[in-house]
Amino acid sequence: MKLRTALIQGTIVAAFLAAGAMQASAANCVRAGGEGTGITPEIAKSMSTIALDNAIKNMGATARGKVHTKCETTLIVSVCTSRQRACK
Repeated sequence: MKLRTALIQGTIVAAFLAAGAMQASAANCVRAGGEGTGITPEIAKSMSTIALDNAIKNMGATARGKVHTKCETTLIVSVCTSRQRACK
């Protein structure tokens, strides 16, 4: 019975340590973004991803995950915003 209790306690301690490690790693990450404007949606998307890359480099962080881009086109120009997770 003592062995079972020790295993349960060890499992609980390991779960708390893992939860603490996940919170510490999440605290070092942010959602970076960049905005670009262009005559066509392709140009605006390209400009927004370049702005995103510059923002991440200026923070001294590394990009993680997929880039999410959202574009809106008006009568004259297109505006795109790109976002990505960045961690130090």
